[in-house]
This record gives sequence, structure tokens and C-alpha cells, in this order.
Amino acid sequence: MVGYIRILKSRSFSSILFPIPSIRKYSIMSLVEKAKKAAAYKAVDDNFPPNAKYIGIGSGSTVVYVAERIGQLPNKDSFICIPTGFQSKQLIIDNGLTLGTIEQFPDLDIAFDGADEVDPKLSLIKGGGACLFQEKLVAASAKKFIVVADYRKESNVLGKQWTQGVPIEIVPNSYVKVTKDLKQLGAKTITLRQGGKAKAGPVITDNNNFLIDADFGEIEDPADLHNKIKSLVGVVETGLFIGMASASYFGEEAGGVKLWTV
Repeated sequence: MVGYIRILKSRSFSSILFPIPSIRKYSIMSLVEKAKKAAAYKAVDDNFPPNAKYIGIGSGSTVVYVAERIGQLPNKDSFICIPTGFQSKQLIIDNGLTLGTIEQFPDLDIAFDGADEVDPKLSLIKGGGACLFQEKLVAASAKKFIVVADYRKESNVLGKQWTQGVPIEIVPNSYVKVTKDLKQLGAKTITLRQGGKAKAGPVITDNNNFLIDADFGEIEDPADLHNKIKSLVGVVETGLFIGMASASYFGEEAGGVKLWTV
């Protein structure tokens, strides 16, 4: 959308509008980034355990600010950070934090991660960034799981805001059968996620699996749908995170942070 700047003439107070093509785009992006940063900083400030030893660090654009805030802590050499994938591994390293693995440290004090959509019961859709299984593994290994997001991820029902479909991580050679099975479960559209311009062929997860995005529309019972999908042969994990999050912090468009808890 084209933005405008108004120049007022003296005395008559008539005005002239001059177009500035990118001004609105930049202002919107700035608001979103400010919202992400506000949510991330407050989530860390409110929840980081003073004597924590093992911390889960998720992936996504909001978690960039989580890692940044944790990297500012004066005791950052006293704990070890566990990543959910390559991106979060780099965030840990770039912020001067100590890197570990979930195999070494399977019991985490707390984990922070983003979400693609959050409902009032703190059920989540995650996996849009293709780190699905490892995100769920880290979240399930934590005593406390905190979600950080911006206002666009708030929803009164899953599948309303996030319309790309439920991410599902599958064993590669099962995708034809899983696709047929998902149709029987009521999926409206089913897409084997592609690598796009960066890669010919399907996206490969950190665990060398494929991802399917299955659109079920608005999801009335996320737990039931998760259980049905998870029971299919070939499915490694679903992007429906049920009963895992303790709180979700949303950076608001007008400033400030909204907190949802269970």
C-alpha cells in the first residue's frame, strides 16, 4: 500500500499529498518486531529460573529475541541451552550461550518457543518453520514450557488464523498412505511441503523426515485430532501441541504484552 506525507501551506492551510510507496510497510514491520521483542523479553524476565541449569531454546522469529535476552543475563555461563534445530543452535552460539544436546540433558528446567497459532486453552499449532518433532521433544522435556508470539498468533479456535494446515512430520516413504488416511479423517487439503526456490523437492526436517500440511479448517477438538493423526502408520509427530504450555506471551500491536495462562 502506498503511504503519503502531507505538506501544509502557510496562511491558507491547504495541503498537498506526496506519495511515499514504502512508508506503511516499514511502519507495520517495525510494530511487529517491537511486539515480538516485548513478548520475548517479558517472558524471559518473568519466568527464567534463578538457579536454572538446562534451558530449551526454540526456533522462529520471536525466539530470536528470547535468545538475545537470555544472552544478556549476568549468569549466562552457569546454564546450558538445548536447541530445537539448526536455527536455535545458531542463536545459542551467536548469543554467547553454552550449547548442549537433548541426549545429554533430557530434563530441562524451562523451555521457550514460538507458535503459529494459540487458542485460549493454550493448545498450539507449531511446525510452520519445519522444526516440528524436535520442538515437541524439547517442550516435553521441560518442567515449564513458555510460548512467545505476537498479536497475529492469538486465536479463539485453532485453524482460524493459521490456514496453511496442521504440520505433520512423517517418514518419507509413507507420504502416499498418510495422505490417503488424512483424507479419510476429513482433511480439506493436504500438501507435501516443498523446499521452494532454495531446494528442488520436499522440505527435509532436522530428523530427515518429510512434512505434510493438512488443512482441517477450524479445529473443535485439537486433542482428538492429534490422537487420530498420531495413530496413523508413518506419522512421527503432529504440530498440535496439547496441554504442554504453561503460559503464552503476546506482544500487542499497540504496545504492551498480553499474557494467557491455564
